[in-house]
Amino acid sequence: MHWFAVSLICALSLASADAATKAWLQGYSARELALVRFSLTAVWLLPMLAGLPVLSSLPVAFWGWMLVLWPLEMLAMLIYMAAIRDHPLSLTVPYLAFTPAFILVIAHLLLGEQASMQGVLGVLLVVIGAWLLNIAHARRDDWRSWFSPLRAILWEPGSRMMLAVAILFAFTASIGKLMLHYIPAQQFGAFYFLTLGLLMPLLFALPGLRGTAENDRGPPWQSLPRLFRRPRAVLAVAGLNALMIYTHFIALAQVEVAYMVAVKRTSLLFGILYGALLFHETGLRTRLPAGALMLAGVVTILTG
Repeated sequence: MHWFAVSLICALSLASADAATKAWLQGYSARELALVRFSLTAVWLLPMLAGLPVLSSLPVAFWGWMLVLWPLEMLAMLIYMAAIRDHPLSLTVPYLAFTPAFILVIAHLLLGEQASMQGVLGVLLVVIGAWLLNIAHARRDDWRSWFSPLRAILWEPGSRMMLAVAILFAFTASIGKLMLHYIPAQQFGAFYFLTLGLLMPLLFALPGLRGTAENDRGPPWQSLPRLFRRPRAVLAVAGLNALMIYTHFIALAQVEVAYMVAVKRTSLLFGILYGALLFHETGLRTRLPAGALMLAGVVTILTG
């Protein structure tokens, strides 16, 4: 299947997992949701491990890169959770839009990928569109308000934290493609998230990450029995997330990292449509220009 179609499936499955979480998993704590999206997702991916090379046969370079990748992914998760927990969403979330732009540089340095000028333009259009989608308090009649989160980096710690997350995600996406030189895409995605799923309970055992909710207290493994209060909903969310991971690495193997991640960002558009159709959220019309900008960027990438 063409990388663009696979990337769109990836974006749609990500948005669907988010919408299903919102619709079906109300009342679950942050830690329980993380266990669903990581640890239980890994269970769905277990069949993809068929054909995995013998781990002892993998070269030292593979394990060296894994030792880089694991802490970067976990550090990104730590900073991300702290940023959205302690700082305004309107001054943190927009910075995730910069990930494809950072990838243009990082993937060139690590992988030697060279995007065309038209491809760079397409990625930047997607970044700008995603930025505008995430600005909660921007006013159409005051263009200066569009840049309020950007100015916030000078005084808002949460903005700087999320910018760091965007950079870390750019590194993990680029290194993730590098790992496909050692293990085929479908097997690596399953192996990687299986290991992350095993590490996630250890991460949430850290005292600083224990939330105030009753279900976030105590050792993280105590949350596992509580996950299946709504078994079909939990399995559906984990399954959608597994589909996102599978298609992510399949698409990544076929095209430049920046292009794939830029198309994956259209999950924001799918998310807005879900919000309007399922949850009767308002503001769809005001976000259409930003969505059109993102789509223009995607078309630019495809025709480059």
